[in-house]
Amino acid sequence: MRVEESAIDQAEQSIALQNQIDLPELHRRIEKEGQTVSQFRAQLADEVLLQRLRERDVDSRVKVSEQDVDQYLHDQQALSTTLDAEINLAQVLVAVPENATPAQVQTLKERAQMVLQKARQGDNFAALVHQYSDASDLGTDGQLGLRPASRYPELFVKATQQIPVGEVAELVRSPAGFHVLKVIDKVRPGLAAMTVTQSHARHILLIPGPNLTEAQARQKLLDFRAQVLSKQADFATLAREYSKDGSAAQGGDLGWANPGMFVPEFEATMNRLAPGEISEPLLSRFGLHLIQLLERRQVALTPQQQRDEARALLRQKKIEETYRTWAQGIRGRAYVEMREPPL
Repeated sequence: MRVEESAIDQAEQSIALQNQIDLPELHRRIEKEGQTVSQFRAQLADEVLLQRLRERDVDSRVKVSEQDVDQYLHDQQALSTTLDAEINLAQVLVAVPENATPAQVQTLKERAQMVLQKARQGDNFAALVHQYSDASDLGTDGQLGLRPASRYPELFVKATQQIPVGEVAELVRSPAGFHVLKVIDKVRPGLAAMTVTQSHARHILLIPGPNLTEAQARQKLLDFRAQVLSKQADFATLAREYSKDGSAAQGGDLGWANPGMFVPEFEATMNRLAPGEISEPLLSRFGLHLIQLLERRQVALTPQQQRDEARALLRQKKIEETYRTWAQGIRGRAYVEMREPPL
């Protein structure tokens, strides 16, 4: 088994894209670290070869049966009452100063109750976070992160224990102030999630070529971004006129997307955006993108999607177990002859 130069070129290009640089800059950084480009490409060839061996000897042999999925889902249900759930909560914090008077506390409580009412009426929770929250987690739309319930304040856990995903709990009072809490996700450690976060975004794609350098495309997208932010232009109108993607006719609208639908670098950038926010120009293997996140939502998985999630999780676990066994066998069969240097 050998690795073609084109495969090494592709691996090299992928690394450059992941770091948002071009190939000459990647080579410059490699040489600055004391390694030659030839040595770097030789390492890439070894990695590609190992990946192909793994795909041939490991991944292709792993099978997940319907019985495996049935047993997994049965075990999940049986363990649901004994495992420590992992939860992801989002909050709007209306802070109460330590020396606040009763009148001030009442005013702040009424403000929090107003936010709670808006959230329960279906207002975009992320928008409420940015408008009303005094917390420092605005960059994550108020989300506190998926972690074991034991790592959340007991007040939060009790308030959300019986609240389904996507719903908002009763107002919570803590020493910090009043909290409006929304349940973003609930999962069990090591088990497939029963909900998924969908993102609705649009983008403008420019493709560098003979008549448009990468630098020119990047500057053009920066100009578009500035025009939209200053309300001198409309994102959808610019997408229809300039985008080279198939979504141009829809104003760059990509519709609702599940995790994993876009290339990793595009998805990672999109996931960092708050609703309404526009990214800096992003380089992918398709070209340069300008992304605007419109909204996010939590969607419950259908029974078939739950089975697909369980199957994917089981397959990944089996692949990891099989790979460890395969690697141990390879090392066990390896023969190294140690020779004395000639006199």
